[in-house]
Amino acid sequence: MSVRGFTALSLAIMAGPTAGAQTPASDAGIAPFSARYQADWKGINVGISDLELKQDAEPGHFLYTWTITARGIFRLYRDEVTQKSWLSVDADHARPEKYRAEDGSSSVNLDFDWDAGHVGGTSEGKPVDLKLKDGTQDLLSIQIEVMLDLKKENLPKTFQIIDKDRVKEFIYTQEGTANIRTALGQLDTVIVESRQAGNNRILRMWFAPALGYVPVQAERTRDGKLEFAMRIKTLKR
Repeated sequence: MSVRGFTALSLAIMAGPTAGAQTPASDAGIAPFSARYQADWKGINVGISDLELKQDAEPGHFLYTWTITARGIFRLYRDEVTQKSWLSVDADHARPEKYRAEDGSSSVNLDFDWDAGHVGGTSEGKPVDLKLKDGTQDLLSIQIEVMLDLKKENLPKTFQIIDKDRVKEFIYTQEGTANIRTALGQLDTVIVESRQAGNNRILRMWFAPALGYVPVQAERTRDGKLEFAMRIKTLKR
């Protein structure tokens, strides 16, 4: 299985903040958590995925980490994949400051300069030099932004997300609600769909309001067929 099947999920698991003092972490609208998920590829368990949001040294600032670890025979073909986003939460919006990703010998390093309206760094050894628009997210900070937007019941229809060395637009749709069975018990959830225009791949995420809108399930389909799924196993808050 290609690691792209894993990392594509972060594009949609779940607008720019206004200027001003940073919100204290206790009032930032998001609480630290650590969650573990089972990852399945076409019905086969291929690994585990860990998400961790922890408070950084400065109030209102966080480090969000996503680690994917292959299991069993799949460990022979795939290195551990790690993504990290340093971000702040202000006025109930996420603002990325630094993003790092490692997948074997491949890496992405992005630094956000909001004062200059610019993001620079490298992607797979190639330089990155992009203009920043308010509300732009990286592959991990978008998850926190969606959680915050759902909490406010104000999910935008589109997001600008930096994927490697490009800015891509994704369409987001709040499909409704569902009560689903999980390893944590029965949970009421909000379903969010995301996709790129003209792309036949669709990602659906189930967010649990009772858990602070932490995602508890994700499914990616292509031409209507299930390719990849993640289902929550444990959660610590």
